[in-house]
Amino acid sequence: MINQSYRLYSPKQIRIEQIDERVKENDVIIKPIYLSICAADQRYYTGNRDKEVLKKKLPMALIHEAVGEVIYDPKGKIERGTKVVLIPNTPTEVDDVIKENYLRSSYFKSSGVDGFMQNFVCIDRGRIIPYKKIEDRIAVLLELMSVVMNALEHFDHYSHMRKQTLGVWGDGSLGFITCLILKKTFPNARVVLFGKTEEKARYFQFVDETYQIANIPDDLRVDHAFECVGGLGSEAAINQIIDYINPEGSIALMGVSENNVPINTRMVLEKGLTLLGNSRSGYEDFKAAIDFLETYPEASDYLNNIISEEVIVHDVKDINRAFENDLNNEFKTIMRWKV
Repeated sequence: MINQSYRLYSPKQIRIEQIDERVKENDVIIKPIYLSICAADQRYYTGNRDKEVLKKKLPMALIHEAVGEVIYDPKGKIERGTKVVLIPNTPTEVDDVIKENYLRSSYFKSSGVDGFMQNFVCIDRGRIIPYKKIEDRIAVLLELMSVVMNALEHFDHYSHMRKQTLGVWGDGSLGFITCLILKKTFPNARVVLFGKTEEKARYFQFVDETYQIANIPDDLRVDHAFECVGGLGSEAAINQIIDYINPEGSIALMGVSENNVPINTRMVLEKGLTLLGNSRSGYEDFKAAIDFLETYPEASDYLNNIISEEVIVHDVKDINRAFENDLNNEFKTIMRWKV
């Protein structure tokens, strides 16, 4: 099958490349309908990665957040037109202890291998999950939701039972979804947002309290915390969490930083804190995200608020416009894929 891949060759330079797609027996052909731009994609697009990393990974089709519809199933088991979410993590082995997204042998779409920015996606049938009751433009957020579900599983397994106050640092899309899922999962807990700007905090109407990070009461304490900042702000966020968390609390680290982050290990030791590393997600996390939206349909209304812009994409110029606009959008930029 002849396919077209929209590959990034160098920062802000996307070219269309013809590829001869070999459809294996267990594959399914998907037509993407919505794609969502992630901060990781943006770092590749703008060239904000180490030069050696870019040299090694490019050219590459971006985007790992996508939903689409089935065009062809060689086995005839999945009906044409079925809406599915695409799972970017691709394991090559099964481990009885380590989850698929933490196996070093797994590979990940738009991180060393082509992502979903293609005319058609040829993907293993074990890497898609059908959905029915979710609007497509909301379903494209399922990948980010699955990342939170992965973190929540870690948190539930390793954290102690006192969960009266849960703090979330970061007022971006990841912080928003984390707050939303926490509030539904732990309805009796006090969920507190710690953000940078008052304007963005207004979107978090469902949390119990919001504070700007420069104006936190001295006596405020949280039992556990979720760090959703990443980047250059990671250091300040993690160290502030260490200051405001109660002894033996858990800190779920979710923000990605390109550089090493210095943290106050002395207080980590003195308080007996647990740092939980969280990255990406797997099949079961996607299922949990779909179940969440089907159980709490009102959550879709909240999620719609963090779609800052929907860009209709017909060609490379539209792709570039979406990425450029995303740099100034407060939350998520999604692309209606009509190439």
